[in-house]
Amino acid sequence: MKNIIQTVNAPKAIGPYSQGVKVRARDLFFLSGQIPLDAKTGEIINGDIELQTKQVLKNLEGVLTAAGLSWENVVKTTIYITDMDSFPRVNSVYQKFFGETPPARATVGVNSLPKGALIEIEAVAAVE
Repeated sequence: MKNIIQTVNAPKAIGPYSQGVKVRARDLFFLSGQIPLDAKTGEIINGDIELQTKQVLKNLEGVLTAAGLSWENVVKTTIYITDMDSFPRVNSVYQKFFGETPPARATVGVNSLPKGALIEIEAVAAVE
């Protein structure tokens, strides 16, 4: 379903993402941005950027699962973080969820996020 595109005619990926992802999909599923809220309490989890990143990815996984999809269906993500210096730590957690076929990705440094979150991630998934 997901064909990873890599070329020497563009800069090599500098993190756990692909230069491009080509899919044949009948539908696309757009996941709203998730911040590190605990699904049971609705409160931001206490913790550093690694813990918050893990919670955000768990929240996205919950939405994917509810739609009958998995990480393999994700073709694009956008990461919003309040401290670009923490980006390598975000990558270390992010890579564990996506493995060898990461989606295309953009990362944006922002001044602030809802509820004081350190990170927010949104995604697009392909539906076969």
